[in-house]
Amino acid sequence: MFTPKIIIDILADNVRKTRNPFGLKKSGLNSWWKDSSVTQEGDTLLFTGMMYQLVPYIKATTKYLEKFEDTPKADYLRYGKVVPKALTNLALNIIAAKEDKQSFNAILANVVQILQASGVSFSYQPELDEYSGVLLYDLGDQESFVEHAVYVANKLKKAGIRKLITVDPHTTYAVKVLYPKYTGISFEVQTYFELANLKGADSATEVTLHDPCFYGRYLELADVPLTLLAGLGVNCKPLNTSGSFTTCCGGPAESVSPKLAEEVGLRRVTELKDNGGKIVAMCPICMANLQKAGAEVEDLSSLLVKFAG
Repeated sequence: MFTPKIIIDILADNVRKTRNPFGLKKSGLNSWWKDSSVTQEGDTLLFTGMMYQLVPYIKATTKYLEKFEDTPKADYLRYGKVVPKALTNLALNIIAAKEDKQSFNAILANVVQILQASGVSFSYQPELDEYSGVLLYDLGDQESFVEHAVYVANKLKKAGIRKLITVDPHTTYAVKVLYPKYTGISFEVQTYFELANLKGADSATEVTLHDPCFYGRYLELADVPLTLLAGLGVNCKPLNTSGSFTTCCGGPAESVSPKLAEEVGLRRVTELKDNGGKIVAMCPICMANLQKAGAEVEDLSSLLVKFAG
């Protein structure tokens, strides 16, 4: 295991200086929308929170962390704060797989198609879309989280944004629960799948849904995708460890201990595989960690977009 404070200090420093935990330039990190037809005006904003965009960099970084965990070289990580951000940006863009970037960007394009097919009026304004800061909160750096959350919330409020449409559980929990509590600024927040209004009758597809911790336990949204898929004729196989009893994918631990994250992920993959059916996730962190543990996983949006034609 790495020393948590070293990891937290590096992430907080990156967020403070670049507004994302990896010190990446936003122009390079967030480019999925450039081929999109979505409007860039309005008070309802598709807010990605940069989570899907960040996963390729998380995957690439974790591979290196695995090599150094519990070795003398782990201590060198403390010097991460003094590495120039431009150099960090260049290195991460080199090691992050192009295929991963394309794959996770495609998921966001799917979300747009689902919302448009559902008749939802919304905008995407890339200058307003920011990382939520939720990992800082998860790791216990409340001061840095609040500092960043205040910046993001005020930016959205100043731009006249009233409603946020989110795409992942971490960002949803941050802007729906944490932002009102710590910034005093509230928005109407709904996930894209809560707004999906699709039609279909695909009785041939059988899936096992993996509920992320935030959707299953804290936001109590696990029934929404189940109901949505059932209405589309998709057979969702019952799973004991779901909803409020869902089992973690292990992903949130990988910044501190990749080994622990892998151990937890392997247990979850066994549960999901034993249940049968195609495994479907609705969180980029869950998806990446379950794949790493040996599962074939499809994102919920990739399944729903088939009914958006």
